[in-house]
Amino acid sequence: MSPALVLAAAAGIVAAAGVVELAGAGRPRGGAMPLAVVGMLARLGRRLGAPRPPRDLATRIEAAGTPLGLGVADVMAVKGGCALVALLAGAPLAAALPGRLPLLAALGLPVVGFLTPDLALGRRIRRRAAEMEAELADLLDLLRIAVEAGLPMGRALGEVGRRHTGVLAAEWARAAAQIALGVPSEQAMAALAARCPIHGVVALVAAVGRAQRHGAPLGETLAAQATEARADRARRIRERAGRAAPKIQLVIALLLVPSVLLLVAAALLASLVK
Repeated sequence: MSPALVLAAAAGIVAAAGVVELAGAGRPRGGAMPLAVVGMLARLGRRLGAPRPPRDLATRIEAAGTPLGLGVADVMAVKGGCALVALLAGAPLAAALPGRLPLLAALGLPVVGFLTPDLALGRRIRRRAAEMEAELADLLDLLRIAVEAGLPMGRALGEVGRRHTGVLAAEWARAAAQIALGVPSEQAMAALAARCPIHGVVALVAAVGRAQRHGAPLGETLAAQATEARADRARRIRERAGRAAPKIQLVIALLLVPSVLLLVAAALLASLVK
């Protein structure tokens, strides 16, 4: 692959990813600018016409926290707008490519732009899942205390969500609000599992369903799930620490060791000059 083609592809990726990142940021920090940019992309996409969305797109949007309140049609329109932005941004570099490469770049850049929102959604889902897993053990302990105190599951979820901060606590409070408004508990808990695609929440929803069907106490199950969540968190920390060791060694080998050698060489050179 020639350097020009690499530059053209990079231009398309950056142009699309930079705009889509605004949509993946959740709540806009800088006022209405992210909404305006995403709205412009959506209008471009609607004019171009977006293809039929994949079946799992709605589930992925829910798992990503519905960034900026975007729905399925909005995301598909943004994908179309990103494809156009990637094509226009990479067109000058693509035109400078030799031979038939401009045609290949013209075909590839819109594909890259169209797929970039999916990558942004996937990254946001992983980020939210990591935050939820960090909260899960503490929330399960609080939920166990609330349930053992005699609160029904809907109210227990609401109390835990109200008294704790974080992504998972907010989702629990949302599920409790849905139950309080009359949504069937099974439906609200299934929606909670869809919005929180981590093993601990899926196991919690299954345990709550079994308890409601068979009348089994939840205290011991919640305690066991909290213990398992803490063990999983400790394992992930150890894995991150293990991955960090080679990176530290690389920094030492590429930066610290040459710096020390340069200092020694400078000292030897100074002694020789004297």
